[in-house]
Amino acid sequence: MSGEPVFPAASASWGRSLGITGLAAGLGLGALALGLLAAGYHPARALAALWTGAFGSWYAFSSTTLVRSVPLMVIGLALATSFRAGALNIGAEGQFYAGAIAATWLGLHLGGLPGALAIPLILAGAGAAGALWILVPVVLKLRFQVLEVISTLLLNFVAEALVSLMVQGPLQEAKRIYPQSDPIALSARLPVLPGTRLHLGLAIALVLSGGCWVLFTRTAWGFQLRAVGAGPRAAEVVGGVRSARVIGGALFWSGGLAGLAGALEVTGVSYALFQNLSPGYGFTAIAVALLARLHPVGVLGTGLLFGALEAGAAGMQRDAGVPSVAVYVVQAVIIVVVLLLLSRAGRRAAGTGGRPEQ
Repeated sequence: MSGEPVFPAASASWGRSLGITGLAAGLGLGALALGLLAAGYHPARALAALWTGAFGSWYAFSSTTLVRSVPLMVIGLALATSFRAGALNIGAEGQFYAGAIAATWLGLHLGGLPGALAIPLILAGAGAAGALWILVPVVLKLRFQVLEVISTLLLNFVAEALVSLMVQGPLQEAKRIYPQSDPIALSARLPVLPGTRLHLGLAIALVLSGGCWVLFTRTAWGFQLRAVGAGPRAAEVVGGVRSARVIGGALFWSGGLAGLAGALEVTGVSYALFQNLSPGYGFTAIAVALLARLHPVGVLGTGLLFGALEAGAAGMQRDAGVPSVAVYVVQAVIIVVVLLLLSRAGRRAAGTGGRPEQ
């Protein structure tokens, strides 16, 4: 493997990245407005509905925007870890589903335990399931040099099929009518903020973000992640870093966090397993991580941004009659603009001897 960083954009400054993100968001909203105008909709009304759906009231913000942001934040942290090591985990969607399956099974069988014991066991089990789901790609990469991009991506389809099998087989609800599981036990559900749907998962995401920041910037392993991501061969020769071990650890950590996100969705939102539990969190979180430049604190902001877009899309469809899929225009423009500008900044920094920040 070459010494070229997988994500050269990481050399841009954090403040500059925020400016780029704001510019991309503005361009995305502008593109949406132009598209709506061309399609015969009223742009001002649609954008107002988008804002209202995401931030129009405390309930909308807490019970929709923040709730949708939690899995994006947690999976964004998962992908930021593997991407820092140059390991392109594209299978977070599958790991999310593996964690959701494990959380559902445990939630149905640990009802006799108090919540203070049942919830940690469920979260830990879901994290272990996510890590186990990525085991095959790790082995294939380290033993046979199979690209993890391919193996993790393909396992997404296996995970979706496994969910379908479970909700029509071992985990199907007792009456055997609907393709979903029975509700998990009350003691297995995360506490919620009174008067809202916001659950403890947000606090867990905040703690994870702080933990990842410490891990990335204040530990030897965090330094090794950056070194291997910048050039695995150079890290081995110059620094004596065992690149294979670092990459494998990053992928397992990534899979575990994605599995934990699946548990947070089951124990905090749906309380049951069903098909299409995820609206694509694992794929959207790729943009969340890249937009934050793999920074664990930045992931909170970008996760909130994409959560607000998804929440606002429902309001836009309800109040302005605009199909909710129109918001994908904003997401696409944001991703393209950020990648172009940060890649350019990364090339310029590389040409002037710039170095990535922590």
